Amino acid sequence: MRGFSEDVLVQAGKQREVEITTFGRKTGQEHRVVVWISTDGMRLFVRSGAGPDRDWPKNLLAGGTGILHLKGYEGRGRARHIEDPNEAREVSGYVRAKYGEGVKRSAEGEPLTPGEQATFELVPA
Repeated sequence: MRGFSEDVLVQAGKQREVEITTFGRKTGQEHRVVVWISTDGMRLFVRSGAGPDRDWPKNLLAGGTGILHLKGYEGRGRARHIEDPNEAREVSGYVRAKYGEGVKRSAEGEPLTPGEQATFELVPA
């Protein structure tokens, strides 16, 4: 599976906020929202700190695709919902490293935080 270019990964690491367009699960209409983005240097991740009950995570779950808008890049991608608790916690570490200690991270054996429940890896379409 081909990932994002190094330039896109670097840009995502620099930008505090990016935009993602999702497609309404009922209407199919485009919805553009501002999200935080993180990377492990090879992959891109977005998550809803408010959890899976917001519209944009529901739209990604239903449709599986969106459009990522970065400075100097715009491209359609697929969203892989991260359901494995250990992987979701790992991604929380990347989010915390970028955005600070205020990012909640569950401990092993604890229920996932709302943000961890609404974590997605973005892959170029």
